[in-house]
Amino acid sequence: MTRSIDLGDVTLDVTESGPEDGVPVVLLHGFPQTSRSWAGVRRELEPHGFRLVAPDQRGYSPGARPPSVSDYALPELAADVVALAAALGHERIHLVGHDWGACVAWYLAAHHPDLVRSLTAVSVPHLAAFGWALREDADQQRMSQYMQLFRIEGKAEHVLLGDDARRLREMLADGPSDEDVDAYVAVMAGGAMTPALSWYRAMDRSFGELPPVRIPTTFVWSDADTALGRAGAERCGEHVDADYRFVVLPGVSHWVPDVAPRALADAVAARVQGQTAG
Repeated sequence: MTRSIDLGDVTLDVTESGPEDGVPVVLLHGFPQTSRSWAGVRRELEPHGFRLVAPDQRGYSPGARPPSVSDYALPELAADVVALAAALGHERIHLVGHDWGACVAWYLAAHHPDLVRSLTAVSVPHLAAFGWALREDADQQRMSQYMQLFRIEGKAEHVLLGDDARRLREMLADGPSDEDVDAYVAVMAGGAMTPALSWYRAMDRSFGELPPVRIPTTFVWSDADTALGRAGAERCGEHVDADYRFVVLPGVSHWVPDVAPRALADAVAARVQGQTAG
């Protein structure tokens, strides 16, 4: 079921599945995808009886596109998830995030441990580990050069959407199906591109200054990821002061929810069920 939920300043389109009284698991997508990216993972998780909540986040939902870059800073993105949980009546949630969704999830886990019961972060390590890699690791610096383009207003939109979004399609080539790629391109071309890129443009030094996370955490990283390197991934656990699991998916690209939904769902289910039982 997909519906629009008014959070006051913004309205998010949210896909929900599973029993209404199931353990709530919130799934946060990355760039340039939408909640659609979780379809395969949701199918794998539904037999566990979880209440699965997948929003199209700020900038991606048509009713959540404020004009200022500052409106897309991490505190604002995280506040949407806090408000969404409250609107749905969930006092505590298990949180899963991929790519930029992982950034939001790390921030929430660090600053709202009263809300987040467990965390499964995918691809992006704890932001302090990622920030260290951006400063110190030549491999991660090379992998992240694309961010320089993404932060240039106007030029990035032109490059990514020009020639029938050829560059955007190339970026997604080793992950989503052609049908899914078409769907993501349609959203970006339909008004989401500038708001989505504003997530990158709102980054500042505080992005990598996140305090340690003190809730049970699983970090899933794929060793064929061309955007996130090994150095930051292996440093991630240094910033989690709780039960921590590091799951490496060999030969899997950056688009983990698309190409390895069962493996990811298994990691999520193990984390959620383990913490729920505890």
